[in-house]
Amino acid sequence: MESSHVSALQMKHAGIERRIAEEMSRPLPDQTTIQALKKRKLRIKEEIAHI
Repeated sequence: MESSHVSALQMKHAGIERRIAEEMSRPLPDQTTIQALKKRKLRIKEEIAHI
């Protein structure tokens, strides 16, 4: 059970990382969006660390 939950969180983390990279590659990246995505990524990372 735990490993599948960790895998799901890692996939979410990777997806958010991709979205941040996409946003930053735009000519005018939206800093608000990037900050929100980074916060979500950090929360997921913390949740993975607690498991």
